[in-house]
Amino acid sequence: MMIVEWELSTSLLFCLIPFLFLFFIKTTLTNLFSSNKSTSKIPKSYPIIGSYFSILANIERRIQWTCDVIQNTSTLTFTLNRPFGFRQIFTANPANVQHMLKTQFHIYQKGNVFKTTMADFLGDGIFNVDGDIWKYQRQVSSHEFNTKSLRKFVETVVDTELNERLIPILATAASKKTVLDFQDILQRFAFDNICKIAFGYDPAYLLPSLPQAKFAVAFEDAVKLSSERFNAIFPFLWKVKRKLNIGSEKILRAAVDNVRQFAKELVKEKQRELNENSSLESVDLLSRFLSTGHSDEDFVTDIVISFILAGRDTTSAALAWFFWLISEHPKTENEILKEIKAKSESPVYDEVKDMIYTHASLCESMRFYPPIPIDTKAATEDNILPDGTFVKKETRVSYHIYAMGRVEKLWGKDWAEFRPERWLDKDDVSGNWSFVAMDTYTYPVFQAGPRICLGKEMAFLQMKRVVAGVLRRFKVVPVAEKGVEPVFVSYLTAKMKGGFPVTIEERNSTDV
Repeated sequence: MMIVEWELSTSLLFCLIPFLFLFFIKTTLTNLFSSNKSTSKIPKSYPIIGSYFSILANIERRIQWTCDVIQNTSTLTFTLNRPFGFRQIFTANPANVQHMLKTQFHIYQKGNVFKTTMADFLGDGIFNVDGDIWKYQRQVSSHEFNTKSLRKFVETVVDTELNERLIPILATAASKKTVLDFQDILQRFAFDNICKIAFGYDPAYLLPSLPQAKFAVAFEDAVKLSSERFNAIFPFLWKVKRKLNIGSEKILRAAVDNVRQFAKELVKEKQRELNENSSLESVDLLSRFLSTGHSDEDFVTDIVISFILAGRDTTSAALAWFFWLISEHPKTENEILKEIKAKSESPVYDEVKDMIYTHASLCESMRFYPPIPIDTKAATEDNILPDGTFVKKETRVSYHIYAMGRVEKLWGKDWAEFRPERWLDKDDVSGNWSFVAMDTYTYPVFQAGPRICLGKEMAFLQMKRVVAGVLRRFKVVPVAEKGVEPVFVSYLTAKMKGGFPVTIEERNSTDV
Protein backbone atom coordinates (compact mmCIF):
# COMPACT_ATOMS: atom_id res chain seq x y z
CA MET A 1 0.00 0.00 0.00
CA MET A 2 2.79 2.42 0.87
CA ILE A 3 4.37 1.78 -2.55
CA VAL A 4 1.06 2.55 -4.28
CA GLU A 5 0.66 5.77 -2.29
CA TRP A 6 4.22 6.89 -3.12
CA GLU A 7 3.66 6.22 -6.80
CA LEU A 8 0.46 8.25 -6.75
CA SER A 9 2.20 11.16 -5.05
CA THR A 10 5.12 11.26 -7.49
CA SER A 11 3.65 10.14 -10.82
CA LEU A 12 2.55 13.62 -11.80
CA LEU A 13 6.02 15.10 -11.32
CA PHE A 14 7.59 12.31 -13.40
CA CYS A 15 5.14 13.05 -16.21
CA LEU A 16 6.00 16.73 -16.10
CA ILE A 17 9.80 16.40 -15.92
CA PRO A 18 10.38 17.22 -19.63
CA PHE A 19 8.48 20.49 -19.23
CA LEU A 20 9.95 21.45 -15.90
CA PHE A 21 13.61 20.54 -16.11
CA LEU A 22 14.91 23.85 -17.46
CA PHE A 23 12.71 25.88 -15.12
CA PHE A 24 13.90 23.77 -12.20
CA ILE A 25 17.59 24.21 -13.00
CA LYS A 26 17.44 27.93 -13.74
CA THR A 27 14.98 29.21 -11.17
CA THR A 28 13.67 26.74 -8.66
CA LEU A 29 16.84 25.74 -6.89
CA THR A 30 17.64 29.41 -6.46
CA ASN A 31 14.20 30.10 -5.00
CA LEU A 32 14.29 27.13 -2.67
CA PHE A 33 17.68 27.79 -1.19
CA SER A 34 17.89 31.58 -1.28
CA SER A 35 17.10 33.84 1.67
CA ASN A 36 13.57 35.00 2.35
CA LYS A 37 14.19 38.37 0.68
CA SER A 38 12.16 37.39 -2.38
CA THR A 39 9.33 35.59 -0.64
CA SER A 40 7.29 38.79 -0.31
CA LYS A 41 7.03 39.17 -4.09
CA ILE A 42 4.08 37.82 -6.04
CA PRO A 43 5.29 34.32 -7.00
CA LYS A 44 6.25 33.58 -10.58
CA SER A 45 3.82 31.43 -12.52
CA TYR A 46 4.67 28.97 -15.28
CA PRO A 47 2.60 27.05 -17.83
CA ILE A 48 0.76 24.03 -16.44
CA ILE A 49 2.35 24.09 -12.99
CA GLY A 50 1.51 27.68 -12.05
CA SER A 51 3.43 28.75 -8.93
CA TYR A 52 4.05 25.17 -7.83
CA PHE A 53 7.67 25.68 -6.78
CA SER A 54 6.93 28.80 -4.72
CA ILE A 55 4.08 26.97 -3.02
CA LEU A 56 6.34 23.99 -2.33
CA ALA A 57 9.14 26.18 -0.99
CA ASN A 58 6.77 27.86 1.48
CA ILE A 59 4.55 24.93 2.37
CA GLU A 60 5.68 24.97 6.01
CA ARG A 61 4.95 28.70 6.37
CA ARG A 62 2.13 29.25 3.92
CA ILE A 63 0.22 31.61 6.26
CA GLN A 64 3.27 33.83 6.84
CA TRP A 65 4.31 33.66 3.18
CA THR A 66 0.94 34.73 1.77
CA CYS A 67 0.80 37.44 4.47
CA ASP A 68 4.20 38.75 3.31
CA VAL A 69 3.03 38.87 -0.29
CA ILE A 70 -0.19 40.71 0.63
CA GLN A 71 1.71 43.31 2.67
CA ASN A 72 3.75 44.19 -0.40
CA THR A 73 0.83 44.81 -2.76
CA SER A 74 -0.85 48.17 -3.28
CA THR A 75 -4.39 46.76 -3.00
CA LEU A 76 -3.70 44.17 -0.25
CA THR A 77 -4.82 41.54 -2.78
CA PHE A 78 -3.00 39.08 -5.04
CA THR A 79 -3.80 36.04 -7.16
CA LEU A 80 -1.98 32.74 -6.68
CA ASN A 81 -1.83 30.50 -9.72
CA ARG A 82 -2.01 26.88 -8.70
CA PRO A 83 -1.18 23.89 -10.93
CA PHE A 84 -3.46 23.08 -13.89
CA GLY A 85 -4.98 26.55 -14.17
CA PHE A 86 -6.62 26.78 -10.73
CA ARG A 87 -6.49 30.27 -9.25
CA GLN A 88 -6.93 31.46 -5.68
CA ILE A 89 -7.27 35.09 -4.66
CA PHE A 90 -5.94 36.26 -1.27
CA THR A 91 -7.05 39.58 0.18
CA ALA A 92 -6.63 41.64 3.34
CA ASN A 93 -8.63 44.57 2.00
CA PRO A 94 -11.59 45.39 4.32
CA ALA A 95 -13.66 46.65 1.39
CA ASN A 96 -13.25 43.28 -0.32
CA VAL A 97 -14.10 41.44 2.90
CA GLN A 98 -17.32 43.44 3.36
CA HIS A 99 -18.15 42.80 -0.30
CA MET A 100 -17.73 39.04 0.22
CA LEU A 101 -19.33 38.64 3.64
CA LYS A 102 -22.17 41.13 3.38
CA THR A 103 -22.82 43.12 0.18
CA GLN A 104 -22.47 40.15 -2.19
CA PHE A 105 -22.99 37.42 0.40
CA HIS A 106 -25.20 35.47 -2.01
CA ILE A 107 -22.33 35.20 -4.50
CA TYR A 108 -19.54 34.14 -2.12
CA GLN A 109 -20.48 30.76 -0.70
CA LYS A 110 -18.67 27.83 0.92
CA GLY A 111 -18.44 26.29 -2.52
CA ASN A 112 -17.95 22.75 -3.78
CA VAL A 113 -14.24 22.53 -2.90
CA PHE A 114 -14.84 23.27 0.78
CA LYS A 115 -17.97 21.13 1.02
CA THR A 116 -16.36 18.15 -0.73
CA THR A 117 -13.22 18.40 1.38
CA MET A 118 -15.10 18.52 4.69
CA ALA A 119 -18.14 16.39 3.82
CA ASP A 120 -16.84 13.18 5.41
CA PHE A 121 -16.24 14.93 8.72
CA LEU A 122 -18.90 17.65 8.94
CA GLY A 123 -21.63 16.18 6.74
CA ASP A 124 -24.34 18.80 6.30
CA GLY A 125 -23.46 20.71 9.46
CA ILE A 126 -23.86 24.48 9.62
CA PHE A 127 -20.21 25.17 8.69
CA ASN A 128 -20.37 23.06 5.55
CA VAL A 129 -23.58 24.14 3.83
CA ASP A 130 -25.05 27.10 1.97
CA GLY A 131 -28.51 28.27 0.95
CA ASP A 132 -31.73 27.14 2.61
CA ILE A 133 -30.07 24.37 4.66
CA TRP A 134 -27.69 26.92 6.17
CA LYS A 135 -30.49 29.45 6.79
CA TYR A 136 -32.56 26.87 8.65
CA GLN A 137 -29.69 25.68 10.85
CA ARG A 138 -28.66 29.28 11.52
CA GLN A 139 -32.18 30.19 12.59
CA VAL A 140 -32.50 27.20 14.91
CA SER A 141 -29.05 27.72 16.42
CA SER A 142 -29.43 31.49 16.78
CA HIS A 143 -32.54 31.04 18.89
CA GLU A 144 -30.77 28.68 21.29
CA PHE A 145 -27.63 30.79 21.58
CA ASN A 146 -29.65 33.84 22.59
CA THR A 147 -31.31 32.23 25.61
CA LYS A 148 -30.30 33.30 29.13
CA SER A 149 -30.54 29.69 30.28
CA LEU A 150 -27.80 28.61 27.85
CA ARG A 151 -25.55 31.45 29.01
CA LYS A 152 -26.07 30.38 32.61
CA PHE A 153 -25.33 26.76 31.72
CA VAL A 154 -22.10 27.82 29.96
CA GLU A 155 -21.03 29.80 33.04
CA THR A 156 -21.61 26.77 35.26
CA VAL A 157 -19.74 24.39 32.95
CA VAL A 158 -16.74 26.70 32.56
CA ASP A 159 -16.49 27.47 36.27
CA THR A 160 -16.72 23.79 37.23
CA GLU A 161 -14.00 22.77 34.75
CA LEU A 162 -11.84 25.70 35.86
CA ASN A 163 -12.08 25.17 39.62
CA GLU A 164 -12.24 21.37 39.77
CA ARG A 165 -9.75 20.47 37.02
CA LEU A 166 -7.61 23.26 35.54
CA ILE A 167 -6.66 25.09 38.75
CA PRO A 168 -5.72 21.88 40.68
CA ILE A 169 -3.51 20.72 37.78
CA LEU A 170 -1.73 24.09 37.70
CA ALA A 171 -1.35 24.06 41.50
CA THR A 172 0.28 20.63 41.36
CA ALA A 173 2.62 21.74 38.57
CA ALA A 174 3.61 24.80 40.63
CA SER A 175 4.34 22.79 43.78
CA LYS A 176 6.29 20.10 41.93
CA LYS A 177 7.97 22.57 39.55
CA THR A 178 7.05 20.42 36.55
CA VAL A 179 6.85 21.56 32.93
CA LEU A 180 3.43 21.52 31.30
CA ASP A 181 2.46 21.77 27.64
CA PHE A 182 0.01 24.59 28.27
CA GLN A 183 -1.36 24.36 24.73
CA ASP A 184 -2.37 20.75 25.38
CA ILE A 185 -3.85 21.65 28.79
CA LEU A 186 -5.96 24.43 27.27
CA GLN A 187 -7.13 22.17 24.43
CA ARG A 188 -8.24 19.55 26.94
CA PHE A 189 -10.00 22.21 28.98
CA ALA A 190 -11.83 23.53 25.91
CA PHE A 191 -12.73 20.03 24.70
CA ASP A 192 -14.33 19.09 28.02
CA ASN A 193 -16.24 22.37 28.04
CA ILE A 194 -17.60 22.20 24.50
CA CYS A 195 -18.60 18.52 24.84
CA LYS A 196 -20.58 19.32 27.99
CA ILE A 197 -22.20 22.34 26.33
CA ALA A 198 -22.92 20.57 23.03
CA PHE A 199 -23.79 17.01 24.16
CA GLY A 200 -24.16 17.17 27.92
CA TYR A 201 -21.31 14.63 27.86
CA ASP A 202 -18.13 14.86 29.93
CA PRO A 203 -15.14 13.23 28.17
CA ALA A 204 -12.99 13.89 31.27
CA TYR A 205 -10.07 14.79 29.00
CA LEU A 206 -8.50 17.22 31.49
CA LEU A 207 -7.47 14.94 34.33
CA PRO A 208 -4.11 14.80 36.16
CA SER A 209 -3.21 11.65 34.20
CA LEU A 210 -3.87 13.50 30.89
CA PRO A 211 -5.69 10.48 29.39
CA GLN A 212 -5.95 9.74 25.69
CA ALA A 213 -9.75 9.73 25.43
CA LYS A 214 -10.85 7.86 22.31
CA PHE A 215 -13.38 10.48 21.15
CA ALA A 216 -10.92 13.35 21.67
CA VAL A 217 -8.07 11.60 19.83
CA ALA A 218 -10.35 10.64 16.92
CA PHE A 219 -11.62 14.22 16.71
CA GLU A 220 -8.04 15.57 16.65
CA ASP A 221 -7.07 13.16 13.86
CA ALA A 222 -10.18 14.07 11.86
CA VAL A 223 -9.43 17.79 12.14
CA LYS A 224 -5.74 17.48 11.25
CA LEU A 225 -6.19 15.12 8.31
CA SER A 226 -9.16 17.05 6.91
CA SER A 227 -7.07 20.23 6.96
CA GLU A 228 -4.26 18.45 5.12
CA ARG A 229 -6.69 17.94 2.26
CA PHE A 230 -6.93 21.73 1.92
CA ASN A 231 -3.16 22.12 1.94
CA ALA A 232 -2.53 19.50 -0.73
CA ILE A 233 -0.73 20.98 -3.74
CA PHE A 234 -2.44 18.41 -5.98
CA PRO A 235 -5.92 17.87 -4.44
CA PHE A 236 -6.81 14.97 -6.73
CA LEU A 237 -4.25 12.82 -4.88
CA TRP A 238 -6.25 12.73 -1.65
CA LYS A 239 -9.33 11.79 -3.66
CA VAL A 240 -7.47 8.86 -5.24
CA LYS A 241 -6.17 7.76 -1.82
CA ARG A 242 -9.70 8.05 -0.44
CA LYS A 243 -11.03 5.87 -3.25
CA LEU A 244 -8.35 3.24 -2.60
CA ASN A 245 -8.64 3.64 1.19
CA ILE A 246 -4.89 4.00 1.70
CA GLY A 247 -2.45 6.19 3.61
CA SER A 248 -3.74 9.30 5.38
CA GLU A 249 -7.22 8.81 3.92
CA LYS A 250 -7.51 5.39 5.55
CA ILE A 251 -6.63 6.94 8.92
CA LEU A 252 -9.05 9.80 8.31
CA ARG A 253 -11.89 7.42 7.47
CA ALA A 254 -11.33 5.49 10.69
CA ALA A 255 -11.19 8.71 12.74
CA VAL A 256 -14.35 10.12 11.18
CA ASP A 257 -16.17 6.82 11.65
CA ASN A 258 -15.22 6.85 15.34
CA VAL A 259 -16.35 10.46 15.81
CA ARG A 260 -19.67 10.06 14.03
CA GLN A 261 -20.47 6.68 15.60
CA PHE A 262 -19.74 8.04 19.06
CA ALA A 263 -21.78 11.17 18.40
CA LYS A 264 -24.74 9.18 17.13
CA GLU A 265 -24.69 6.98 20.21
CA LEU A 266 -24.85 10.10 22.38
CA VAL A 267 -27.78 11.38 20.29
CA LYS A 268 -29.66 8.10 20.75
CA GLU A 269 -28.94 8.02 24.48
CA LYS A 270 -30.06 11.62 24.93
CA GLN A 271 -33.24 10.93 22.95
CA ARG A 272 -34.02 7.96 25.22
CA GLU A 273 -33.50 10.12 28.31
CA LEU A 274 -35.89 12.76 26.99
CA ASN A 275 -38.50 10.17 25.99
CA GLU A 276 -38.38 8.52 29.41
CA ASN A 277 -38.47 11.80 31.31
CA SER A 278 -40.31 14.56 29.44
CA SER A 279 -39.75 16.98 32.33
CA LEU A 280 -35.96 16.63 32.05
CA GLU A 281 -34.40 20.09 31.82
CA SER A 282 -32.86 20.74 28.41
CA VAL A 283 -29.64 22.55 29.15
CA ASP A 284 -27.07 21.34 26.59
CA LEU A 285 -27.45 22.12 22.87
CA LEU A 286 -28.27 18.52 21.91
CA SER A 287 -31.14 18.34 24.41
CA ARG A 288 -32.43 21.70 23.20
CA PHE A 289 -32.47 20.60 19.57
CA LEU A 290 -34.11 17.26 20.37
CA SER A 291 -36.73 18.70 22.73
CA THR A 292 -37.87 21.20 20.10
CA GLY A 293 -38.68 18.45 17.62
CA HIS A 294 -35.41 18.15 15.66
CA SER A 295 -35.21 14.38 15.87
CA ASP A 296 -33.39 13.53 12.63
CA GLU A 297 -30.28 11.73 13.83
CA ASP A 298 -27.98 12.84 11.00
CA PHE A 299 -29.13 16.47 11.17
CA VAL A 300 -28.54 16.74 14.90
CA THR A 301 -25.24 14.86 14.73
CA ASP A 302 -23.92 17.10 11.94
CA ILE A 303 -24.83 20.35 13.66
CA VAL A 304 -23.44 19.34 17.06
CA ILE A 305 -20.14 18.10 15.56
CA SER A 306 -19.84 21.50 13.86
CA PHE A 307 -20.25 23.29 17.18
CA ILE A 308 -17.64 21.07 18.83
CA LEU A 309 -15.23 21.93 16.00
CA ALA A 310 -15.97 25.64 16.48
CA GLY A 311 -15.53 25.62 20.25
CA ARG A 312 -12.75 23.08 20.64
CA ASP A 313 -9.64 24.72 19.22
CA THR A 314 -10.57 28.36 18.75
CA THR A 315 -10.63 29.44 22.39
CA SER A 316 -7.67 27.26 23.37
CA ALA A 317 -5.60 28.65 20.47
CA ALA A 318 -6.50 32.23 21.39
CA LEU A 319 -5.61 31.62 25.05
CA ALA A 320 -2.27 29.94 24.34
CA TRP A 321 -1.07 32.89 22.28
CA PHE A 322 -2.52 35.34 24.83
CA PHE A 323 -0.54 33.81 27.72
CA TRP A 324 2.63 33.88 25.64
CA LEU A 325 2.13 37.53 24.68
CA ILE A 326 1.50 38.77 28.22
CA SER A 327 4.59 36.88 29.40
CA GLU A 328 6.47 39.11 26.94
CA HIS A 329 4.65 42.25 28.15
CA PRO A 330 4.68 42.44 31.98
CA LYS A 331 3.07 45.90 32.06
CA THR A 332 0.01 44.48 30.31
CA GLU A 333 -0.06 41.53 32.71
CA ASN A 334 0.03 43.93 35.68
CA GLU A 335 -2.88 45.94 34.28
CA ILE A 336 -4.89 42.74 33.86
CA LEU A 337 -4.04 41.69 37.43
CA LYS A 338 -5.27 45.02 38.77
CA GLU A 339 -8.54 44.54 36.94
CA ILE A 340 -8.94 40.95 38.14
CA LYS A 341 -8.42 41.94 41.78
CA ALA A 342 -10.88 44.83 41.45
CA LYS A 343 -13.58 42.45 40.15
CA SER A 344 -12.78 39.45 42.34
CA GLU A 345 -15.93 39.72 44.47
CA SER A 346 -18.31 40.09 41.53
CA PRO A 347 -20.65 37.33 40.29
CA VAL A 348 -19.25 35.31 37.38
CA TYR A 349 -21.05 37.09 34.54
CA ASP A 350 -20.64 40.58 36.04
CA GLU A 351 -16.95 39.92 36.58
CA VAL A 352 -16.16 39.01 33.00
CA LYS A 353 -18.57 41.60 31.55
CA ASP A 354 -16.67 44.40 33.32
CA MET A 355 -13.16 43.14 32.51
CA ILE A 356 -12.63 45.78 29.84
CA TYR A 357 -8.83 45.81 29.79
CA THR A 358 -8.69 42.00 29.67
CA HIS A 359 -11.19 42.03 26.81
CA ALA A 360 -9.02 44.51 24.91
CA SER A 361 -5.91 42.40 25.56
CA LEU A 362 -7.60 39.30 24.16
CA CYS A 363 -8.68 41.24 21.05
CA GLU A 364 -5.16 42.55 20.58
CA SER A 365 -3.75 39.04 20.98
CA MET A 366 -6.14 37.66 18.36
CA ARG A 367 -5.18 40.51 16.01
CA PHE A 368 -1.69 38.99 15.84
CA TYR A 369 -2.66 35.34 16.17
CA PRO A 370 -6.26 34.74 15.02
CA PRO A 371 -7.55 31.23 15.84
CA ILE A 372 -8.68 30.89 12.23
CA PRO A 373 -6.02 32.67 10.14
CA ILE A 374 -7.67 32.35 6.72
CA ASP A 375 -11.24 31.77 5.57
CA THR A 376 -12.21 30.97 2.01
CA LYS A 377 -15.31 31.43 -0.13
CA ALA A 378 -16.05 30.45 -3.72
CA ALA A 379 -17.72 32.74 -6.27
CA THR A 380 -20.94 31.34 -7.72
CA GLU A 381 -20.75 33.78 -10.65
CA ASP A 382 -18.30 36.22 -12.25
CA ASN A 383 -17.74 39.24 -10.04
CA ILE A 384 -15.45 42.22 -9.47
CA LEU A 385 -14.10 43.06 -6.01
CA PRO A 386 -14.13 46.71 -4.86
CA ASP A 387 -10.36 46.99 -5.49
CA GLY A 388 -10.92 46.04 -9.15
CA THR A 389 -9.84 42.39 -8.93
CA PHE A 390 -11.82 40.24 -11.37
CA VAL A 391 -13.20 37.04 -9.86
CA LYS A 392 -14.14 34.33 -12.32
CA LYS A 393 -16.99 31.98 -11.42
CA GLU A 394 -15.87 29.11 -9.12
CA THR A 395 -12.66 30.94 -8.16
CA ARG A 396 -11.79 30.60 -4.48
CA VAL A 397 -11.30 33.90 -2.65
CA SER A 398 -9.58 33.84 0.76
CA TYR A 399 -9.74 36.74 3.17
CA HIS A 400 -6.50 36.61 5.15
CA ILE A 401 -7.33 37.37 8.79
CA TYR A 402 -3.73 36.85 9.93
CA ALA A 403 -2.49 39.41 7.39
CA MET A 404 -5.28 41.88 8.19
CA GLY A 405 -3.96 42.23 11.75
CA ARG A 406 -0.49 43.13 10.45
CA VAL A 407 -1.21 45.84 7.89
CA GLU A 408 0.06 49.36 8.59
CA LYS A 409 -2.72 50.91 6.49
CA LEU A 410 -5.29 49.42 8.88
CA TRP A 411 -3.55 49.69 12.28
CA GLY A 412 -1.06 52.50 11.94
CA LYS A 413 2.72 52.69 12.17
CA ASP A 414 2.68 50.95 15.55
CA TRP A 415 0.87 47.88 14.15
CA ALA A 416 3.75 45.60 15.23
CA GLU A 417 3.37 46.63 18.89
CA PHE A 418 1.22 44.60 21.26
CA ARG A 419 -0.86 47.46 22.66
CA PRO A 420 -4.30 46.68 24.15
CA GLU A 421 -4.87 50.43 24.63
CA ARG A 422 -5.60 50.76 20.90
CA TRP A 423 -8.95 49.16 21.71
CA LEU A 424 -9.70 51.47 24.66
CA ASP A 425 -10.84 54.99 25.44
CA LYS A 426 -10.08 56.42 28.89
CA ASP A 427 -12.47 58.83 30.58
CA ASP A 428 -10.53 61.94 31.65
CA VAL A 429 -12.68 62.45 34.74
CA SER A 430 -13.27 58.96 36.15
CA GLY A 431 -10.17 57.31 34.70
CA ASN A 432 -12.30 54.32 33.64
CA TRP A 433 -11.71 52.46 30.41
CA SER A 434 -14.39 51.92 27.76
CA PHE A 435 -13.99 49.41 24.96
CA VAL A 436 -13.88 50.69 21.37
CA ALA A 437 -14.77 47.89 18.95
CA MET A 438 -13.11 47.67 15.55
CA ASP A 439 -15.16 47.39 12.37
CA THR A 440 -15.84 43.67 11.85
CA TYR A 441 -14.67 43.80 8.21
CA THR A 442 -11.29 45.11 9.31
CA TYR A 443 -11.14 42.62 12.19
CA PRO A 444 -13.08 39.54 10.99
CA VAL A 445 -11.73 37.21 13.69
CA PHE A 446 -15.30 36.11 14.43
CA GLN A 447 -16.35 36.38 10.77
CA ALA A 448 -18.80 39.15 9.85
CA GLY A 449 -22.11 39.67 8.09
CA PRO A 450 -24.83 36.98 8.11
CA ARG A 451 -22.35 34.25 9.12
CA ILE A 452 -20.89 36.13 12.10
CA CYS A 453 -19.98 33.73 14.91
CA LEU A 454 -22.93 32.77 17.12
CA GLY A 455 -20.61 31.72 19.93
CA LYS A 456 -18.64 34.98 20.15
CA GLU A 457 -19.98 36.01 23.56
CA MET A 458 -19.64 32.44 24.84
CA ALA A 459 -16.00 32.42 23.70
CA PHE A 460 -15.18 35.68 25.46
CA LEU A 461 -16.92 34.51 28.63
CA GLN A 462 -14.84 31.33 28.66
CA MET A 463 -11.55 33.08 27.84
CA LYS A 464 -11.97 35.82 30.44
CA ARG A 465 -12.94 33.32 33.14
CA VAL A 466 -9.79 31.31 32.38
CA VAL A 467 -7.62 34.44 32.38
CA ALA A 468 -9.09 35.61 35.69
CA GLY A 469 -8.94 32.18 37.33
CA VAL A 470 -5.37 31.43 36.24
CA LEU A 471 -3.70 34.83 36.66
CA ARG A 472 -5.32 35.48 40.04
CA ARG A 473 -3.29 32.60 41.47
CA PHE A 474 -0.46 31.82 39.03
CA LYS A 475 2.17 33.23 36.75
CA VAL A 476 2.63 31.31 33.50
CA VAL A 477 6.31 31.26 32.52
CA PRO A 478 7.31 29.97 29.06
CA VAL A 479 10.27 27.59 29.09
CA ALA A 480 11.71 29.18 25.94
CA GLU A 481 13.94 32.21 26.35
CA LYS A 482 12.24 35.59 26.46
CA GLY A 483 11.73 36.96 22.98
CA VAL A 484 11.71 33.56 21.29
CA GLU A 485 8.41 33.44 19.43
CA PRO A 486 6.63 30.08 19.10
CA VAL A 487 6.17 28.91 15.51
CA PHE A 488 2.68 29.67 14.21
CA VAL A 489 1.16 26.74 12.29
CA SER A 490 -2.35 26.20 11.03
CA TYR A 491 -4.54 23.19 10.48
CA LEU A 492 -8.20 24.24 10.45
CA THR A 493 -7.21 26.43 13.40
CA ALA A 494 -3.95 27.99 14.59
CA LYS A 495 -1.50 26.21 16.87
CA MET A 496 2.00 26.54 18.29
CA LYS A 497 4.29 24.06 16.60
CA GLY A 498 5.62 21.62 19.18
CA GLY A 499 3.26 22.87 21.90
CA PHE A 500 3.71 25.57 24.54
CA PRO A 501 5.96 24.29 27.37
CA VAL A 502 5.65 26.39 30.53
CA THR A 503 6.30 26.32 34.24
CA ILE A 504 3.71 27.54 36.72
CA GLU A 505 4.53 29.83 39.65
CA GLU A 506 2.23 30.61 42.60
CA ARG A 507 1.68 34.31 43.11
CA ASN A 508 2.21 35.86 46.52
CA SER A 509 -0.07 38.38 48.18
CA THR A 510 2.21 41.31 47.30
CA ASP A 511 1.80 40.82 43.54
CA VAL A 512 -0.10 43.64 41.88
